[in-house]
Amino acid sequence: MIAPLLVLVVLIGGWELIVRADMVNSLLLPAPSAVATSLWEDRAILGPDLAVTTGEVMLGLGAALVLGVALAVAMHLVPWIDQALRPLVVGSQAVPIPVLAPLIVFVLGFGLAPKILIVALICFFPIVVNVADGLRDVDPDARRVLRALNASRWQRLRFLEATSALPSGFTGLRIAAAVAVIGAVLAEWAGSTSGLGHLVLTANAQLESARAFAATVLLVIEAVALYALFSALERRVVSWSPRTVS
Repeated sequence: MIAPLLVLVVLIGGWELIVRADMVNSLLLPAPSAVATSLWEDRAILGPDLAVTTGEVMLGLGAALVLGVALAVAMHLVPWIDQALRPLVVGSQAVPIPVLAPLIVFVLGFGLAPKILIVALICFFPIVVNVADGLRDVDPDARRVLRALNASRWQRLRFLEATSALPSGFTGLRIAAAVAVIGAVLAEWAGSTSGLGHLVLTANAQLESARAFAATVLLVIEAVALYALFSALERRVVSWSPRTVS
């Protein structure tokens, strides 16, 4: 933990020196001290927009988790569903969200629904793939034992495969949590009247670069916080996994 902090301090210090030495235009790249000042002075503006973006992220991530796990289980239990949908799930990642987002906003309007859908689309892939692979990659000996005990298909899924898939599922969830913030920003850029993504656009248009960077800092902190939250949750839920043992 100390090493990343040291690297961050060095980078911020170098950034501050570059701006202070007038090597770059402060309108384009504000000094970290100016960004810190904006975080405090503009807190009345940043706070509500942070709440809006956080709500979009959590709702979209929740939708992706529910639908992703359900689809992964269906793909695992029914081979033809896996054969039919896995190529489509993979191919969906080739569709550029910045191109798709304006169309979604045009169809669903400027409310909350398109934001949730866009975040869910970005988070969907890592959850589906990791959960499906986790359900499939089960210890063969454990599978044979349950079959020898005449365990039903539901019992094998519940007591063996679902437990085995938890580490991979949390991996997908952590990745999805990190990219969910990107999805919320893209959704707000496509059409919104609030949120940190909208604030970045308006701040840049008004040449308030320090405020735009302050909003970006909050987005980074939120992504890191969500990743850390699900990492901590994994250590509690999947305490038996070797990779969660410190």
